[in-house]
Amino acid sequence: MLLPQFSTFSIEAGVDEAGRGCLAGPVVAAAVILPVDFDCPMLNDSKQLSHKARVEAKEIIEKQAIAFYIAEVSAERIDEINILQATFEAMHLAINGLSVTPEYLAIDGNRFRKHDIPHTSIIKGDGKYQHIAAASVLAKTYRDKLMEEWDTRFPVYDWKNNKGYPTLSHKKAIALHGHSPFHRLTFRWQLSEDWTLF
Repeated sequence: MLLPQFSTFSIEAGVDEAGRGCLAGPVVAAAVILPVDFDCPMLNDSKQLSHKARVEAKEIIEKQAIAFYIAEVSAERIDEINILQATFEAMHLAINGLSVTPEYLAIDGNRFRKHDIPHTSIIKGDGKYQHIAAASVLAKTYRDKLMEEWDTRFPVYDWKNNKGYPTLSHKKAIALHGHSPFHRLTFRWQLSEDWTLF
């Protein structure tokens, strides 16, 4: 069972990201503040939910949340500053975009770039706390929808199914067709292990 929040502060935001390990597309972060009576029985780490459950949870979160904000950092920006810094940047944008300023931040993961608001990084926090799980769901559903929309422009990469992650078919498509404007060029090293398969 997920816990309501990490701290004793009354207004705490959960923060998580989606898309760090992808070859294409942005890294997306969400920040969410939930009410004390928040109710979403199926809520869990977004990776543990089916697509249908994630969409249902997303609708409940957006309806019940006190505040939420979703931010993205482009593949081009990722290439400029690296994926770790881009993830921190997306998280800061999401936090700063909240219509209500939280008193504390609960961040999924083991590292975070310092913010003016007190915070704690929590390993696997999206499987422990409601608001981090909610942020996980919002970030993933937003990013998945974006990649599905881009798939209509670049169908050879099968983004509607792989969402930009380094599946074998995605790597083969890059080898055959080259990179799209949405690919992260600094992630080329992830292809090298499979060159013998082409």
